[in-house]
Amino acid sequence: MEITCFKAYDIRGQIPNELNADICYRIGNATGAFLDAKTMVVGRDMRLTSDEFADAVIKGLTDAGIEVFDIGLCGTEMVYFATMHLKADGGIMVTASHNPADYNGLKLVREEARPISADTGLADIRKLAESDDRAMADGGKRTDVDVMEDYIQHLLTYIDSSPASRLPLKPLKLVVNPGNGCAGIASDQLEKHLPFELIKVFNEPDGTFPNGIPNPMLPENQAVTANAVLEHKADMGIAWDGDFDRCFLFDENGTFIEGYYIVGLLAESILRKNPGEKIIHDPRMTWNTLEIVEAAGGEAVQSKSGHSFIKEKMREVDGIYGGEMSAHHYFREFSYADSGMIPWLLAAELISTEGKSLSELVGERMARFPASGEINRKVQDAAQTLQTLHDRYAGDALNVDDTDGYSFEFPEWRFNIRMSNTEPVVRLNIETRGDPELLQEKIAELVAFL
Repeated sequence: MEITCFKAYDIRGQIPNELNADICYRIGNATGAFLDAKTMVVGRDMRLTSDEFADAVIKGLTDAGIEVFDIGLCGTEMVYFATMHLKADGGIMVTASHNPADYNGLKLVREEARPISADTGLADIRKLAESDDRAMADGGKRTDVDVMEDYIQHLLTYIDSSPASRLPLKPLKLVVNPGNGCAGIASDQLEKHLPFELIKVFNEPDGTFPNGIPNPMLPENQAVTANAVLEHKADMGIAWDGDFDRCFLFDENGTFIEGYYIVGLLAESILRKNPGEKIIHDPRMTWNTLEIVEAAGGEAVQSKSGHSFIKEKMREVDGIYGGEMSAHHYFREFSYADSGMIPWLLAAELISTEGKSLSELVGERMARFPASGEINRKVQDAAQTLQTLHDRYAGDALNVDDTDGYSFEFPEWRFNIRMSNTEPVVRLNIETRGDPELLQEKIAELVAFL
């Protein structure tokens, strides 16, 4: 049997041709065998097939003699947390994140929520799942486990939420938009412990996606959150993708803040509390992050883009925080994994303690290093496109870095071009030193080339 839904970082496929209950059973059984697991965590999102697929995964695991901790409806980071908290041998999250409604998928981790990607086990698991051999053993069982309260208490450790604090949290008004994904189940519980008023938009999990696929990266999906911020005169807007491992912020004017600037904001916040620590960043846009980390007395460490690479680098150097412009944020105390809840808590704490709005907190940095945001283009031959760009720009560049695709640095501007790990496109990012006109000139130049 050929299974075609294995990707670089996870498993995603169209239902039922690429992914169905039988394939989920096979993958669950193969994952348990590959990890030689005794205990595994399983969770699922709100998609209409997620309960069925989770049941199939669990059956594959229990048939292999594994005890499964079923944490029910959750976000991907709750599987990470439960795997760490329950000291399980691994975890499986049934989710397709922001993919269309007729897709579903699986995200796999081993002990301590360490990622399993194409080069660290997914290929082996695929071979086992495609074979006719099944791991069979006695003693497997399924146990329902509620980790919500422990998870919420852990999230609260990242901020000082005590009313007796020297700088107590202010009663902020926040718009929250899970996009009918799962984020509302966590933000509803956090609300009970915080002085914030949450204005809830599309808060109920609904796998029919009555208001569109939850993907706040798409400009057409940002207007709902932005308009709600303005309508309610909120201090900040927050939106998530379906499994809420990514967090997107809007300022009090309803302006969508690029994830690049949030990386710098959180790095500065964390270094104030933890001076001298290492901050991990990706190569796509760097100048703002590097300047902030240096000024705050930290050490910036570059990693290839992608969650498995960031997590590996964080463990290698014991980084306290890692951030990608794609709105993935990683925390050492969260098993070096990404969380979509911790970032907005830290941002809300900053707004409270600094006495500044979010636009004031990031506005100076946005003006200092104007950035294009990610520009994606389909090309016939991505590798040849990168090589041609290298031949054209390398000679004039002050520095060329090949950590991830190519990064070209010039006195007043820089850009990164890389092949996507998940789509047949190249991804372009450009930034300048305080020159928006130069930025537009270079965007036009490079887009025309592509």
